[in-house]
Amino acid sequence: MKKNYLFTSESVSEGHPDKVCDRISDMVVDTYLGAESQSRVACETLTTTNKVVLAGEVRGPEIKKEVLIQKVRDCIKDIGYDQDGFTYKEATKIESHLHAQSSDIAMGVDSSGNKDEGAGDQGIMFGYACNETDVLMPAPIHYSHKILRLMAEDRKSGKLKNIEPDSKSQITIEYKDGKPANVKSVVISTQHSADVNQAQVRDLVKPYIEKSIPKELLNNLSEEEIYVNPTGNFVIGGPDGDSGLTGRKIIVDTYGGAAPHGGGAFSGKDPTKVDRSAAYASRYLAKNIVASKIADKCLIQLAYAIGVSKPLSIYVDLFDNDEEKNKHVESLIRKNFDLSPRGIRELLGLNKPIYEKSAAYGHFGRDPEADGSFSWENVDKKDIFSK
Repeated sequence: MKKNYLFTSESVSEGHPDKVCDRISDMVVDTYLGAESQSRVACETLTTTNKVVLAGEVRGPEIKKEVLIQKVRDCIKDIGYDQDGFTYKEATKIESHLHAQSSDIAMGVDSSGNKDEGAGDQGIMFGYACNETDVLMPAPIHYSHKILRLMAEDRKSGKLKNIEPDSKSQITIEYKDGKPANVKSVVISTQHSADVNQAQVRDLVKPYIEKSIPKELLNNLSEEEIYVNPTGNFVIGGPDGDSGLTGRKIIVDTYGGAAPHGGGAFSGKDPTKVDRSAAYASRYLAKNIVASKIADKCLIQLAYAIGVSKPLSIYVDLFDNDEEKNKHVESLIRKNFDLSPRGIRELLGLNKPIYEKSAAYGHFGRDPEADGSFSWENVDKKDIFSK
């Protein structure tokens, strides 16, 4: 393991074309779960200039196409788009091609007789936690998210003017002896109105760097290493500037590349899909392990087969070369946690309309909320491991 190195992670805002799609797909999930908690949803969204297309399969209550289309417009409006090439108004055409879930998939996943509910697909899911930040997330992705989230909050409140919804950030951090020591560079590319020039855009966004990153990490950051809209003008953005698809920002959604990824996206999927629920469960396990202070960082892998209830394997890495401790933690997980799809959903309370707000600024490192959102960020099981 390298001790001294540079590491970089990026984030994208809720107005990025792919994130617009993630938001809409998760809105569909929430709409069905809000009407019937056992609904099944697999929804993909495409956006381009003045067009949104929904596709996928659902099983649950009948929800009229017109209702979903209006909710799509509500999402676009809340994000902040009312531009010539993409707007929440009638100029943007919205199509829904959602259809009934395949009976073959339903047969493998549903519980019946003595058969427990199976996983919705095969796959591997990873969870990770480390003590680099107070939310036990890697520092580069955490601070990249924070810059864009604070910019969006001020843009929506009217405090930050002439900045439009589509933006990206990227932070490079120098690690010394395995710990974050200095921010080496910051990149912010943001859509803006035609009323401001590049120097003005730089002045508008620079304060968010200081608001988002601890002062001690910024001591050696030079002006030359702050890159704001390095390609120049960025007036045309969002789905008008580039098409968007659900599930294309899976590294942004998770750990910024600091940990492996199984490859499955989260957005648009109900919690019977282990791509989503088992990734949340593995983060929950890893975070509670690090919160117990038995390790500085932890990686968990879970593996599933479609139609099979229990995970095929559980892998634990505490990065300390203590094989006995790793085996002991794995044993504690097996004894104390039901990691079947049903067990995960009951443990974390996932059959609720809680997903739309997770679609931007990361699924991890967020504060658990009273409605059950981000329940996988709780550290209420850390005593299991600290003992």
